[in-house]
Amino acid sequence: MDTFYISHGSPTLSIDESIPARHFLKAWQEKGYCQRPKAILVISGHWDTAVPSVNVITGLNETIHDFYGFPKDMYKLKYPAPGAPELAKRVKELLMASEFKHVDEDRKRGLDHGAWVPLMLMYPEADIPVCQLSIQSDRDGTYHYKLGKALAPLKEEGVLIMGSGSATHNLRNIGGSSVPSWAMNFDTWLKDALLEGRYEDVNHWDEKAPSAKMAHPWPDHFYPLHVAMGAAGENSKAKNVHHSWDMGTLSYASYQFTTATS
Repeated sequence: MDTFYISHGSPTLSIDESIPARHFLKAWQEKGYCQRPKAILVISGHWDTAVPSVNVITGLNETIHDFYGFPKDMYKLKYPAPGAPELAKRVKELLMASEFKHVDEDRKRGLDHGAWVPLMLMYPEADIPVCQLSIQSDRDGTYHYKLGKALAPLKEEGVLIMGSGSATHNLRNIGGSSVPSWAMNFDTWLKDALLEGRYEDVNHWDEKAPSAKMAHPWPDHFYPLHVAMGAAGENSKAKNVHHSWDMGTLSYASYQFTTATS
């Protein structure tokens, strides 16, 4: 299985037909980006914990509406995908066998909108088991790359590893009809670095990238990329599978990582 980083941008992706990324995600199965997974592991920028945590859910995942001040219809949306308790235990096992000695289990938490909004477009049937893994925003890119690296065996087990965030994410600077230079410069740097395989530069993005702190004042929506990248491996090939802008500064750049075959 290839790994993916999906920019989910604004929660309105769930209802707004004018957002180009919505059509990219709705065509996911038709375009055949990956074979149908047995289960899906989502690393979302909306679950941030002190140590890696997995949601161990038997039965159906609850739909968490973790956004405020949006149209009422959005709060009625449901994505009742089955939980993936076996996958959650496997994730914990792999992480603890690596350098992550403390992994928490959350037996109540469902799916946040970083998971269910893209998934309701990609797999609207909601019939594939889904598990989430949290990020640790007080750590760095290399830490999350290693987190992904520990999860690499899942690709051989039919699991889709999907990071969900936003290629640029500065919510204090949205709006406007044209893309400002800081957003464009960061987004272009990221694309070039990934397509050229400069993963170490991406791990040290805060030092290497132009306008890094403007593009990501907080790194929570960027670290899911490092997990997807790490799970694919250092010799993997990155491909830009979608690119569009919304609200002036939100990049919906999304990437596919194909592991190198020996």
